[in-house]
Amino acid sequence: MPSRRFADGEVVMGRWPGSVLYYEVQVTSYDDVSHLYTVKYKDGTELALKESDIKSQSSFKQRKSQSSSSSPSRRSSSRSRSRSPGRPAKGRRRSSSQSREHKDDKKKIIQETSLILPVLALFKPSENNTKRYNGEPESTEKNATSCIILEQKLKPDLETERVLEHYSLRPRKEEKKKEEIYSEKKVFETIKTIERAQSKTKELEFGGRIGTFMLIFFLPATVFYLLLMCKQDDPSLLNFPPPLPTLESLWEARVFGVFLLWFFLQALFYLLPIGKVVEGLPLSSGRKLQYRINGLYAFVLTAAAIGTLLYFQFELQYLYDHFMQFAVSAAVFSVGLSIYLYIRSLKAPEEELAPSGNSGYLVYDFFIGHELNPRIGNFDLKYFCELRPGLIGWVVINLAMLLAEMKIHNQSMPSLSMILVNSFQLLYVVDALWNEEAVLTTMDITHDGFGFMLAFGDLVWVPFVYTLQAFYLVGHPTVISWPAAAAITILNCIGYYIFRSANSQKNNFRRNPADPKLAYLKFIPTATGKGLLITGWWGFVRHPNYLGDIIMALAWSLPCGFNHILPYFYVIYFICLLVHREARDEHHCKQKYGLAWERYCQRVPYRIFPYIY
Repeated sequence: MPSRRFADGEVVMGRWPGSVLYYEVQVTSYDDVSHLYTVKYKDGTELALKESDIKSQSSFKQRKSQSSSSSPSRRSSSRSRSRSPGRPAKGRRRSSSQSREHKDDKKKIIQETSLILPVLALFKPSENNTKRYNGEPESTEKNATSCIILEQKLKPDLETERVLEHYSLRPRKEEKKKEEIYSEKKVFETIKTIERAQSKTKELEFGGRIGTFMLIFFLPATVFYLLLMCKQDDPSLLNFPPPLPTLESLWEARVFGVFLLWFFLQALFYLLPIGKVVEGLPLSSGRKLQYRINGLYAFVLTAAAIGTLLYFQFELQYLYDHFMQFAVSAAVFSVGLSIYLYIRSLKAPEEELAPSGNSGYLVYDFFIGHELNPRIGNFDLKYFCELRPGLIGWVVINLAMLLAEMKIHNQSMPSLSMILVNSFQLLYVVDALWNEEAVLTTMDITHDGFGFMLAFGDLVWVPFVYTLQAFYLVGHPTVISWPAAAAITILNCIGYYIFRSANSQKNNFRRNPADPKLAYLKFIPTATGKGLLITGWWGFVRHPNYLGDIIMALAWSLPCGFNHILPYFYVIYFICLLVHREARDEHHCKQKYGLAWERYCQRVPYRIFPYIY
């Protein structure tokens, strides 16, 4: 097996495909099977090159020094020749020789023209040709005229076109210009072909095609299982499977109508011309999309609408009584939305496809999301679903569970456990809407496409799994003491502080690394022009925001007590999700930053949990 010549992170000179030009590139990886180097150009373009197309910078510097050392003598000799006394004589001799060459060229052109005209006449015989072949000779002038007419009528293929261009009497500069244009087109087509091949998703997540196919069925089944278990008097995992409801009881047209009303009400709030408009991060094409930041306004308007319904004695407990039917309605809608998203993505331009969802496999791309930012006009479907219907719906459902607990158990006020769960999760949602602009720098927006994974996650998983603790407390009241409530509150505050301060450091540094307020932060520079923070929370562990998330998830579950493990499903799920995301982030950062990421990992050895993992 041949040994590689260039190391990862090494800066070399790489030949641009289809040309003889070399540019400065950085080696990012090497494939032992195909023996190809993946290199990154200064503009961010990544290509796979053979070793023969890569040269070290030292060889170019030597050539440059040699050419620069020899050029002065050439220039001085040329100047000395121009000042030579015998120059005019040579000039006359040269001009006379040039005139003879010019005459010879003209003779050659006339001869070539006289040769090509009969040849052109053979491509398409006319009546004149027939008469001549039948024994009726014509003059040379008529014959030439006939050939010229044939040449004008002829529609030659590519080879004939080259012959005509070769024997054309047009200026040579025009022919050279056409050849350059033709060459540039070929280079452009070659680059486009390479870019299309390299834009394909090569590394599949979630078990590839088989894994994503199973997840399409496993995720809805998990949601329905959790909700059915919470409805049981004894929600122990040993009581499996729970009694299944009839199919008729899972669907109600009125419930589906209420869900649609909620979805389009949030869409209306999203379209209101309130809030500032900001630009997202640059796409692969360099274009920046615009987003209207008005999630907090939508939350306030939703709160006003819910308050109005309660004032007119609307029973919000309706959500609790038909909770399973609402989950089924949301799942059906998310599947329909995913199908629409995949069909429309088939017509999307190559540069608008998601880097992670462009594998060419139908099931995988349907699950991950084929198009990165699907929009209907200015309405961004992914950005809307990320923060509006599911996230705000999470708070509304929690409120419905609180009112249901009071009504079912004849309480004048909700339990302390229910108050803690509602308060902690309300803080999390309001924080997300308050810092809505920070969502634009997350992997969900910049990297993942909008397919079944995000559609189902935003519209079903968030509002119906994240409310699991509140749903559990309605049927299984848990009494906790004030000291225990205080300890749980402190734990949640610690998790929230780590989560918010770590995300703020990252988002502010991404937006403006030169901000004087961030002067205390140290970082490792990378070849992409970005920096890796090695101070603050990001110098403590590699993913401090995930650490804060897990601590908060634990604080949300503790008010439910320890009688059953079901309320702690969210904590288990969250740990598994964040470990998967962390592994994906590690792989992505290693490919993107190369040696700089290895230096960062040596400087910050722990991933999520300090001194543990």
